[in-house]
Amino acid sequence: QVQLVESGGGLVQAGGSLRLSCAASGSTSSINAIGWYRQAPGKQREWVAGISSGGSTNYADSVKGRLTISRDNAKNTVYVQIDNLKPEDTAVYYCGADTKWGGRSWGQGTQVTVSS
Repeated sequence: QVQLVESGGGLVQAGGSLRLSCAASGSTSSINAIGWYRQAPGKQREWVAGISSGGSTNYADSVKGRLTISRDNAKNTVYVQIDNLKPEDTAVYYCGADTKWGGRSWGQGTQVTVSS
């Protein structure tokens, strides 16, 4: 099993930046990819960025250019830097790990609130 813990959320003014962290533990060698997702009030959870075990990165078109996903293998941690934050970025941000056994493990989420 894989356990994930997100951190780094908070209240920030529009135009500001945040770096969110996703710390993985457990069977981390089984992880194929980790993605960042977000869920705004009343909306479905959406994928925004992902990084594979090989280091390939992908971004949703809606956030491309403002998000940067990275990882620190020594710390088993994946980060997402969000720049030029907008009020519409307000959401609970989750990381999800896809493992070689199938299925997805989720963290508990971290709240990001952007004030205008």
